[in-house]
Amino acid sequence: MTTQAPVATTPRVDTGRRLTFFRAVRSETIKLTTLRSTWWSIAIAAVLTIGIAMLIAQAVDVPGFDPIQAVVMPIQFTMLLAGIIGAIAVTGEYSTGMIRSTLTAVPVRGAVLLAKSLVLALFLFVSSLAIFGVAAVAVGMIVGSRDQSIDWSDPSASFLPILVASLSMSVFALIGVAFGFILRSGAGAIAATVGLLFVLPIVGNFFSMAGEAWAWVVDAATYLPVAAAQSAILPGEGAALEAPVAFLTLACWVVGALLAAWAVLRTRDA
Repeated sequence: MTTQAPVATTPRVDTGRRLTFFRAVRSETIKLTTLRSTWWSIAIAAVLTIGIAMLIAQAVDVPGFDPIQAVVMPIQFTMLLAGIIGAIAVTGEYSTGMIRSTLTAVPVRGAVLLAKSLVLALFLFVSSLAIFGVAAVAVGMIVGSRDQSIDWSDPSASFLPILVASLSMSVFALIGVAFGFILRSGAGAIAATVGLLFVLPIVGNFFSMAGEAWAWVVDAATYLPVAAAQSAILPGEGAALEAPVAFLTLACWVVGALLAAWAVLRTRDA
């Protein structure tokens, strides 16, 4: 009778490096900032924002025009770039298969979603803040030639619109992130983002000429992300929503979109 030799086992070595949320955030930061598409999109957003703001400041010279409006109005165009950056930051990983490595390194899928969302939101906020700041300086130089200026002593006419516009860009990026996780297709996520941010508001405006029977469509359109952002950026008599309602609407869009993305991510294979 023979005895089986014991199987040699390799002792587990504790490297002392545990997976943390901070490292997940650091990883997402590296992935985002090393993509050429990220910086190209930011460069295009900067050119559009500053260029359009200068054109508006130069062209509009009417009583009651506030120069800060020229600074933040280009968000109607750059919002698409923010949403697209968010979408491709996710779908790019699906197209290359890198998402498998990401989910292997960070098994808690909610942490992946949260880390990527946090990095995208902060990156878009800081970038937009810098871009709007340069646009404000350029607009101030243009309107200064006709004895106008941005009243920096009044936060509601200077700092606050810029801060809220930058925050709105983060919101649009997070919507793109959510569509990226839900659809996992670059073309699909971009199409859905453009549809929500750009197409639906235009459709809503069409119904403003359809009479009282379709007024509910116009009212519903005021709760779309872009309309809510516009009301939050420049609150007042002409805003479609009151400022608190506008901020709450933007928060609901972010929370709802990310919860839907989390539900899909945690129940579907990469």
